[in-house]
Amino acid sequence: MTHYAGFVPYTPDGANPHRLLEPSRSCIEAMLFEERERARVTLDSIGDAVISTDVAGRITYMNVVAQQMTGWLFEDARGKPFTTIFRVLDATTREPVGNPAERAIQEDCIVALAANTLLIDREGEEVAIEDSAAPIHNRQGRVCGAVIVFHDVKFSQAMTDRMAYLARHDALTGLLNRTALSESFDHATALAKRHQRKVALLFVDLDNFKEVNDTLGHQAGDELLVSLARILSSCVRKTDTVCRYGGDEFVVLLSDIDRLGHPGRMARKLRRAISEPGLLEGYGTTLTLSIGISVFPDDGLTMETLLHRADDAMYARKSLSRAKVAAATTPRSTGSPSRMAGSLVRRS
Repeated sequence: MTHYAGFVPYTPDGANPHRLLEPSRSCIEAMLFEERERARVTLDSIGDAVISTDVAGRITYMNVVAQQMTGWLFEDARGKPFTTIFRVLDATTREPVGNPAERAIQEDCIVALAANTLLIDREGEEVAIEDSAAPIHNRQGRVCGAVIVFHDVKFSQAMTDRMAYLARHDALTGLLNRTALSESFDHATALAKRHQRKVALLFVDLDNFKEVNDTLGHQAGDELLVSLARILSSCVRKTDTVCRYGGDEFVVLLSDIDRLGHPGRMARKLRRAISEPGLLEGYGTTLTLSIGISVFPDDGLTMETLLHRADDAMYARKSLSRAKVAAATTPRSTGSPSRMAGSLVRRS
C-alpha cells in the first residue's frame, strides 16, 4: 500500500503540516463575476444574435443583438418560453417552424433552421434569418439547456453578393477583371465560330499615367483611371467588354465583328475621346493612349496568344510614334510573336 505521508508538507521545525489554502467565498464569487462579465461583453460584441434556454425551454440569456432583432428586452424575456420570444414562420407557407432549441435538447445535437425562415419580432415585423441551435451540457455531461445563434439573412446575402461582385470586377473602376474577361472571350469566340465572325482585342495603355502620379499624386491617378474607365465604356457597344487588366492597362473586347476596319476605327474613337480637355482637373497636358490590336482567329485562337500579340503591337506603336495605333496581323513568315508584331505594325 502506498504511503503518502512523506508528501505532506511540514513546517521547518517539523511541527504540524501546513493547511492547504483555499480561496475564500468572496474570492470565488469575484472570479465567477469576472468570467461572466467577460462572456457577456464578448457575446454583446459579436454581430450574431444569441439566446440561451434552460432544459425546460425558458429564456436564460439574450445578447444585445438578440434583443434588437426580437424586440424583447432581456429583463422582460427572462424566464419566458423560448417560443414566445422566438417566433418563426416558413416564408412560403406561413406555417410555424419547429422549435430549434427543443430539437437540440431532445436530439442532443446541433440543428439548423430550414431555409426561407422568417422571424416575427415583438411588434409583428418580419425579418429573414438563418440560425442554428446546439445543446448545452453540464459538468456531468447531461443536457441542461440550449443556445441559439441567428442573424439577419440580408447582411450575409449582401456580403455574399459583394464577394461575388469583387470576384469579377475591379474594385477601383468597377470594370470587369481578368477572370470576367476570360469568360467574355470564351462566349464571344464561340459565337464568332458559329456565325463566321471575328473578335478583336484592343490592348490599351495610358501614356501619361506616371506623369500624372508624379505631378498630382496617387489620388489624382486613381481619379484619372476611374474617368478613363467611364470613357472607354461609353465608347463601345453593349455587346463589347471593357476590362481593367492592371495598373493603367485596359483591354477592350469587340465581339461579333464583320469588318476588319472596325477595330481600327474603335481605336481612333478611344484616342479622340481621351484627348478631350478637362478630363482631369489641374492637369493641362493632353492625355494619349497607346493601343495594340489583335483579331480572332486571324492572329490567334486563344486569349493568351491574342493578348500577347496585342500587347507587343501596342509597345511597337509606342516605339514608333505617340500618335499611331499598332495592329498585330497574321504573319506570313516565322519568327517570335514580339518580332512579328514589331515588324507588322500598320497605321489605323
